Amino acid sequence: MFLPLWLTGKSDLRFRPETRPLSIAILANSAESLYNFRGDLIRSLVDNGMRAYALAPDYDAVSKARLRDLGAIPIDIQLDRNGTNLIRDFICLMELCKLFRRIRPDIFFGYFMKPVIYGGLAAWLARVPRRVVMVAGLGYVFIDNDQKPARKLRFLRLFVTWLYSLVFHRVDKIIFQNRDDLAVMVEAGAAPPDRAVLIDGSGVNLDRFQSKNLAPRNGRPLTFIWTGRLLREKGVAELVEATRIVRERGHDVDVFVVGGLDSNPSSLQEKDVSAWHSAGVINWTGKVDDVRSWLGQADVFVLPSYYREGIPRSTQEAMAMGLAIITTDAPGCRETVEDGRNGFLVPVRSPQALADAMIQYAEQPDLAARHGQASLELVARKFDVKIINRKMLEFLIPATSPE
Repeated sequence: MFLPLWLTGKSDLRFRPETRPLSIAILANSAESLYNFRGDLIRSLVDNGMRAYALAPDYDAVSKARLRDLGAIPIDIQLDRNGTNLIRDFICLMELCKLFRRIRPDIFFGYFMKPVIYGGLAAWLARVPRRVVMVAGLGYVFIDNDQKPARKLRFLRLFVTWLYSLVFHRVDKIIFQNRDDLAVMVEAGAAPPDRAVLIDGSGVNLDRFQSKNLAPRNGRPLTFIWTGRLLREKGVAELVEATRIVRERGHDVDVFVVGGLDSNPSSLQEKDVSAWHSAGVINWTGKVDDVRSWLGQADVFVLPSYYREGIPRSTQEAMAMGLAIITTDAPGCRETVEDGRNGFLVPVRSPQALADAMIQYAEQPDLAARHGQASLELVARKFDVKIINRKMLEFLIPATSPE
């Protein structure tokens, strides 16, 4: 079997005979993320003759079957994605190191904080030839507040930056999803500028998410939708307050919140979300396996996040379905909106500004459709998963330079 040129790698990728194809270990903090966010990438790697190991801490029979269907080899690992027990994390680091020495991958790729830090260090200790990590958003630790962060948060931010620095100086490439995160890590001295690269998020499969699935209005109320994990920093409480303001101004709108509770400490409480639902402020669906049918019933996607997103996948999916977008002028989120063209950017933590943007759509019946068309054009140009994955493959497996 002859591998295409881009799969042959540089001199740091050891030669593999025909009986042993190049292999990659992909580490994430959940099996669901591997399938939903990296499924197209995994399939592309496998189709090009690579062996893909898919590492995650929370496999069940269904998620393992999904990864096998992609051609990957699912492997359970012990990783507490939200815990702060350093002893447990050190044990995870050592177990990952043993695993890498056993399966001997040619390439390591990790994304999200703990997979980047502990997976990256383990790959270095195990001498995995090529190591690539992705910062898919800096998360709650780096949320910008108007006030000076508390001493505990400042310490945690310094500690996480130090951990990132340990890893970033021991990998070949650090992929960032927005310029703000790249600037923070480079200016802090954590990320070497010559190893830091940008990519436009995870991308979205435009064959799977299609605008033709949109339902016609037919007299139904203007419908707004939010999708994602129910984290406080994702702005659901601000959306609830904004919805109240919109209705007090006399506008009949529907608002859907599509997503489940999370194990993250900043997850919203079920009693609060249920109370909003019972009061008729929002329609809460709970967690769903496929958001397309819900997006297809909406006109405008809303994400008032201040979470330090990479580039939100949920917004990209909504754009691919032809929805107008309201999101915050915050790192990652701002990458998805050309203000006034495919949606509106609003300040973080401002229910009034969010309500004002929602009201613009309520008072201009054709505006959501016009902005939705612009979303389709933007997503095809910038966030098509085929474009994203071509760039990912270049970072993961650089082409050999001619001798």
